[in-house]
Amino acid sequence: MALPRKLKYLNMFNDGLSYMGVVESVTLPKLTRKLENYRGGGMNGAAAIDLGLDDDALTVEWSVGGLPDVALWAQYAAPGADAVPLRFAGSYQRDDTGEIVAVEVVMRGRHKEIDGGENKQGENTSTKLSTVCTYYRLTIDGSDVIEI
Repeated sequence: MALPRKLKYLNMFNDGLSYMGVVESVTLPKLTRKLENYRGGGMNGAAAIDLGLDDDALTVEWSVGGLPDVALWAQYAAPGADAVPLRFAGSYQRDDTGEIVAVEVVMRGRHKEIDGGENKQGENTSTKLSTVCTYYRLTIDGSDVIEI
């Protein structure tokens, strides 16, 4: 019986600053392509024509516990489509074999949204961020798999 690789440890780096112990969750970008059906003369059916990435294909969403540091807030209006460098580092493990796979996703973009959420005295708070990326590189066990 085989068991799937499950995320055991994760960390997020923002411009080289480690968010270990602060990052709560990361939703990595969904890679989606923009396809348009084309059916020319003599074709029995349509063929999907690749028009590149969807407009929202490289958005990463992540949340941190509590109030983010000033460095993160200062990036909100930073000029440049690649002003915010992010790096996700994760360790995935199979419980049947103990095999560990290192996954790294390097991204660059800009923050679209910083949501401080509801803040109540004496209760847990978190801040959600949405970052639209212009660069994406997926590395698995040291091998570059995808680079956009």
